[in-house]
Parts: sequence; C-alpha cells; structure tokens
Amino acid sequence: MIEKIASVNGAVNGFVWGVPMLILLVGTGILMTLLTKVFQLSHFGFWMKHTLGSIFTDKHITKHTEDGDQAISQFQSMCTALAATIGTGNIVGVASALLFGGPGAIFWMWIVAFFGMMTNYSENVLGIFYRRKNEKGEWSGGAMYYLRDGLGAKKGMKQIGAILAVLFSLFCLLASFGIGNMSQINSIAGNMKAAFGVPNVVTGVVLMILAGLVILGGIKRIASVTEKLVPFMAVIYILGAITACVLHVGQLGAAFAAIFKGAFAMKAIGGGIVGSGIKMALTWGMKRGVFSNEAGLGSSVMVHSSSNVKEPVRQGMWGIFEVFADTIVVCTLTALTVLTSGLVDLNTGEVISSSEGSALVGEAFGTAFGKAGPAFIAIAILLFAFSTVLGWSHYGGKAFEYLFGSKATVIYKVIFIVFILGGATMRLDLAWDLSDTFNGLMAIPNLIGVIALSPIVCKITQNYVDRKIKGKDVAPMLSAFPDIQKMQEEGLDLSD
Repeated sequence: MIEKIASVNGAVNGFVWGVPMLILLVGTGILMTLLTKVFQLSHFGFWMKHTLGSIFTDKHITKHTEDGDQAISQFQSMCTALAATIGTGNIVGVASALLFGGPGAIFWMWIVAFFGMMTNYSENVLGIFYRRKNEKGEWSGGAMYYLRDGLGAKKGMKQIGAILAVLFSLFCLLASFGIGNMSQINSIAGNMKAAFGVPNVVTGVVLMILAGLVILGGIKRIASVTEKLVPFMAVIYILGAITACVLHVGQLGAAFAAIFKGAFAMKAIGGGIVGSGIKMALTWGMKRGVFSNEAGLGSSVMVHSSSNVKEPVRQGMWGIFEVFADTIVVCTLTALTVLTSGLVDLNTGEVISSSEGSALVGEAFGTAFGKAGPAFIAIAILLFAFSTVLGWSHYGGKAFEYLFGSKATVIYKVIFIVFILGGATMRLDLAWDLSDTFNGLMAIPNLIGVIALSPIVCKITQNYVDRKIKGKDVAPMLSAFPDIQKMQEEGLDLSD
C-alpha cells in the first residue's frame, strides 16, 4: 500500500513541479519585482531599516499586545513565520539539492529567493489588506481571504474566487501534515537516533507532548515560544556555519566558482557528461528553495496577518526579510559549509561522501568540529524542525477555521498533534514527496490570486512610498473594508 501511495504521489509531484509550475512560481516573482520597480533592491536600505534595524530602535515592533488583544507583535509574527520556514529545508533540503542538482542548484536557490522576496511581499500586503477579525477577536488573513474577497470581487469572478479559496485552504490543510509536520518530525527522529541512539517512537512521544503544550495554547503562546527560540537557534547555527567556513576559508573561492559553473554547465560525473545537468540543478535548486523559504505558497501570510501592524507594506517588508534571512543567509551558509568541507569534488560537482541529507551536513560540520559536528546538526534540526511544526500548526489551523469555523479548530489541533507520532516512524522519502506535492498544489491558487491582484499591490506600495518616502499628503490604503480602514487609521503613526 505504501509503495502504491508513493507511486501515485510521485506522478502528482511530477505534475505540480514540472516546468509550467516553475514558470508560474518564478514568473510571479519576476512580475511583482518589475511592477514594484525592483523594490527589494531599490529600497534595500529602507526595508532593512524597518525590519532588522527596527528591532533595536522601535519599541513598538517588539512590544507585546495586551492580554485581551488577540493580535501579536510584528516581531512575533516574523519569528513565527521564520519558525515555519527555517526548518529541515535549510539543512536536509540544501544537502538534497547538492546531492541531486550539484553545486549549481544553490545558484537557482538564490534566484528563487531574489524573486521570491517580492512574491512573499505581495502575499503579505494582500493578507493585511483583506484580513478580517473572527469571532474570537483574532485577525484572520491569508490567500483564502484575498481570493474570496479580492479576486472574487472582480466582475464575474465571485464563484471562481470562492472555489480557489476553498482549494487553497484544503491544500494548506493537507500541506500542514506534510511540510509542517511529518517531514520535520521524521528528520528529527532520524537524527536523534543516529546521533544519540534515541528510538524513533520515544522521540515522537516526547515531541507530541511538547507540541501539545504549546499548540493548544493558541497563536499567542506559539508566538511567545518562537520569538525566543528562533533568534537563539538562528544565531547559534549561523555562528557555527561561519566558523566552519572560516576554518576552510581556502576553499571558499572554489566553492563559489563551482556554484556558478554548475548553474550553467553540464554536470560531469566520473569523467562523463550528463546532459540533464543544468535541468537537474535548476529543478532541485528551485524545489528546495521553495521548500525552504515557502515564497509563493501563501503560507506565512497567515501568521503575518495576525500582527498588530496597520500598514500592509510594513508587513510586506517583513516578508522580504523573511526570505532573505532564510535562503540568502542560512541556506547559503549550509551550502558553503558542505562545499568547503572536502566532501564535494568542486571540479565535477560530485558528492564524494556516502552520506545523504542531514548526515552529509553533519559530516561537513564534523570536518571543522570533530565528533561534535554531527551532534550539533542533530540539535539544530531538532530546534529548526520543531519550530517549523509550531508555525505550521497555526497555518493549518487557519485553513481549518476557514473551512469549518473557528470553534472547530481544536479538532484540527488534536489531530495535528497525534500525527507527530506518525511522522516519527514513517518513511523519509514518502514524507518529502508528500511535502513537495502539497506545496505545489497549494501554490497554484495562491499565485493566481497574487497575479490577479497585482494592480492592488502596486497601488498600495505606491501609496506607501508617496507618504513615507516622498512625504506626499495622501490618504493611506490600509484595508479593503471601510470599517477596518477607519479603525486602522485611528492612532496611525504618520511620522514613521
């Protein structure tokens, strides 16, 4: 039965991750980059100042909301979104990209990230602009809402918008058990067993209990945990990877050369030429890049929409930073650690180690830190993947809420927590195939919505630039709904 499921899933996966899907994914990023006048570059200093820089200078960014307010701070929303994106994709995904796509796959990960910044930006802008408050007083936003209320508001598109919203929610719900649960837990269990001899079942039970304590507490408890966990785990991992690269600094130049050569040259293996080298590098780089930063999936917008922010563009800039931190920083450091370790023939791009996945990255860290290397990666995956599970539990919960109502979300949370045990004991290849499949299916309706509503994103962006950068006196565009627009205008900081 498992083999039959894997076979069917492989066929679906091949469809959703074929050339048309990659064109839609990257094409959307290119479109939004052009329409916003290359915002991620032309306003680089501005969005860095209002994201990373604001953490240290603006108390409103990190200030928690009152107990009765169900919104979370901008910093908490970013940490929760990063918790869901910085996961096994940054370690296992990068290793898989190098193994099957060669060093050139990293170049295509960068390309996906560059254009993905504006896809993620657009999703977040639309998420804030079309969000609503549910009966619990929580902000509810995401692709399902801008598909229904944005695309659906266009002439003759009401039914199409509603259908796409339901499809997105359904795919998101299924994806939360794949990318957001089973594949993450499976990686944790495998590494804990390999590094410390902990049985998979024991790992599954412990994580199920810990996750339950956090997830059942709702978004504010999830955000409270991730705002502490994400900065800690990211800084520790980045410092470890930088140290490993510095110890092998003599190979850095050759590593970068292999990345650019592999991106455009055919992949040589054992002296022979494989004609599909460029295709493999491009496909694996894009697939693993999307799995890592999730730009185009419409996933992180659901937690960004829970923020207490009033300006759609402000949250959009956090989306740009999210992709930048995840792929340009963390994934690149993982790749350079492996490429400079001596485990990859930088002339041919062939991985000469017998290790795969996280074991390959652990071995690479081992060349710098000895026996502590694999243990370091096992702990990193534990923190990265567990935080991803917490973030995705919120995404799946929001999709479930859209389909069945907010009162029923406790049912989803219980099922999600139970699936953690299953993820610890299932086959790794099946877990990853399921993740890739539902990622692709989830992206299709979301990207249709982003493209259709791109003029709205441009208007909101230009409105913000006119007010905040050019100093023009124009009315802000904060919400598609007059009642929320009026509410958001109250106390709006016009000097920011």
